[in-house]
Amino acid sequence: MSVTGPDETPLPGLGGQVTVRPMSQRKFLVIADESPEFQAALRFACRRAHSTGGHVALLKVIEPAVFEHWSGVRDEIERQAREEAEASLQALAEFIVFETGSAPEFIIVRADNTRAALRDVIGNDPDIKILVLAAAVGGRGPGPLVTSIAKEGVKWGARKVPVTIVPGDLTDEDIADLA
Repeated sequence: MSVTGPDETPLPGLGGQVTVRPMSQRKFLVIADESPEFQAALRFACRRAHSTGGHVALLKVIEPAVFEHWSGVRDEIERQAREEAEASLQALAEFIVFETGSAPEFIIVRADNTRAALRDVIGNDPDIKILVLAAAVGGRGPGPLVTSIAKEGVKWGARKVPVTIVPGDLTDEDIADLA
């Protein structure tokens, strides 16, 4: 058995040693970024997806390169950014399959900012049922996206989707207890 992602792309390193459940329609959306709290949001979403029969979707936002005069340079930078995004998501696939039993869905979007990408992705995918975010750690405040949602609300186009905000410094034991 070969293990593939939702688009039938082989997931490296899994070698058919994991039984993959078919995807349900309930998606837990997590923003895949380099923030320290991302891992807490991902672990929480994996646990919730596993316990409810759902699956995890990872959103990676690529901000457009700004090169007005050198379109070839801009195109190359954007190509490299997409390859890096794909590689970073593939690196997470094995962990997600192990935690949930389901292959993750990867969503890579080119957008001016994360909020705009969320509005587009959630507005166009009725299977996304919950957005999972983690609050910033280390006294930096809740983080820019959590702050934006608190100020502007959680309406994503014509849809309203619940947002789960987990403390960014939750331990694995805390997450196991809560999720």
